[in-house]
Amino acid sequence: MNDDTMACSEADQVYGFAMGALSSADARAFAAHLSTCTSCARDLDALRPVIAAFGSWPSDILRPSPALWDRLSERINDDGAPAALRRSSTRAPKKAEWKEVSPGISCKVLATDEATARVSMLVRLQPGISYPPHRHADREELHLLHGELWIDDRKLYPGDYYSAEPGTADSRVWSETGCTCVLITSLRDELR
Repeated sequence: MNDDTMACSEADQVYGFAMGALSSADARAFAAHLSTCTSCARDLDALRPVIAAFGSWPSDILRPSPALWDRLSERINDDGAPAALRRSSTRAPKKAEWKEVSPGISCKVLATDEATARVSMLVRLQPGISYPPHRHADREELHLLHGELWIDDRKLYPGDYYSAEPGTADSRVWSETGCTCVLITSLRDELR
């Protein structure tokens, strides 16, 4: 899509492409799309400094072993995943879709672990939107990919990481600019 004024239907692929998380076929198709879509190309360029900053993080956090990466890729992208992976209590949707869970708040579930009641997802807040106050049932981890996000009196910028301990609460979470983040949290968090 060449028109910068319209939202691109492929925009949700930018994050997966930037992180190298797309299948080979999807990555090739998206690379071809980038040559014609200035909106997605601009979003990808904006993510590059964030991705480059990952290099300074401990390798055990962001760089899984090649064997683990292959198993995860099979599990997410291939119907013929090994039975041992299919029986796992951790499940990732075959093709994660953005879902509006509240006006101005959308989520794309990447994986859930029913045994530990944990969920990993992308969360997108539109400009001016607040996330409901909540208490953390377990550790919450957030990595801001795009935009700015306020959590109580702390302002986060792209590339910032936030962690909250079990039992703590966030009274006000909002974004003036709109934002997208990776959120790993408990399915048992309590909205207040």
